[in-house]
Amino acid sequence: MNNKLNFEKTNGLIPAIIQDAQTNKVLMLGYMNQEALTKTEQEQTVTFYSRTKQRLWTKGETSGNFLKVKEIIADCDGDTLLIKVNPVGEVCHTGSDTCFQETNKGKTAFLLYLQEIIHQRKVQPSPDSYTSKLFAKGVNKIAQKVGEEAVELVIEAKDNNADLFKNEAADLLFHYLILLEEKNVGFDEIIEILHQRHQ
Repeated sequence: MNNKLNFEKTNGLIPAIIQDAQTNKVLMLGYMNQEALTKTEQEQTVTFYSRTKQRLWTKGETSGNFLKVKEIIADCDGDTLLIKVNPVGEVCHTGSDTCFQETNKGKTAFLLYLQEIIHQRKVQPSPDSYTSKLFAKGVNKIAQKVGEEAVELVIEAKDNNADLFKNEAADLLFHYLILLEEKNVGFDEIIEILHQRHQ
């Protein structure tokens, strides 16, 4: 990663935008020099260069609220980083979810991550994977599973057990994503149709 970046252009420090890998919410902004980036890559925990302390500073070193790295991306000019993380606890020293006083509770972006995993189970089958085995059985079996899960959800909707209802809803959504993958239809395409209907 270091060879893609131009630290000289930015006086030795590069801005690092920290984003939640699951929610896509921007959590904070920090700065890294080459040493901080190398440490971050090696330990897979975000380390900045503190401009006030004039030293390396691992986020969470005193609070325990670390930022666990999922992906590091350089921008097109090689002078800014986007670091996707799984945060451990609150990010801001004030106790807020983010340093911009926003809540970070949404989990819908996880569906895109799950869609990627489902795609991998299709193109790189694993003998131990339920999803891979389902793909091997073809579209008819996948569609049948979606139908079965839909019926089970309807049945649970008539009762008052919220946990069972939510689990059946999750089962239906999971198998629906598998069916979309089998039909080579992206989840974004379905969202776009809903977006067009909303206008």
